[in-house]
Amino acid sequence: MSLLDTLGSLLGKSPDGGGGQQALISTALEFVNNQPGGLNGLIQKFQEKGAGDIISSWVGNGENQAISPDTLHSVLGSDVVSGLAAKVGVDPQQAAGLLSQVLPHVVNAATPQGEVPAGGQVNSESVLGALGSLTSLLGKGGGTPTA
Repeated sequence: MSLLDTLGSLLGKSPDGGGGQQALISTALEFVNNQPGGLNGLIQKFQEKGAGDIISSWVGNGENQAISPDTLHSVLGSDVVSGLAAKVGVDPQQAAGLLSQVLPHVVNAATPQGEVPAGGQVNSESVLGALGSLTSLLGKGGGTPTA
């Protein structure tokens, strides 16, 4: 099952209907870029809350460490999680769960060389393209493989 399929099932949407997943990924990208300092600011927030090793694994080229919804909620804060939940149209607890699965992929896709982009701003098109490649590679059971 691909990342987008998983997100679709968590959002209660058909994996073929992509709107909810796209909204969540777009919201995550917008969130990262709207941090003071962009991705650098988000990394600093994680470090201040004791989760710097987790986000560093997302930036690096190795395996991404998982983050629990509770840890993500404590790093970001209730106001942020509630605001993101409202944008996507889910409750805050569900938003934290979804973001705990999406954010590592977004940060990882934004740092393909293991380095934060200059100025900390994430290129949305590059990230969406990388995540699209990821879902194509993972594919769905009966899908046609892409070359």
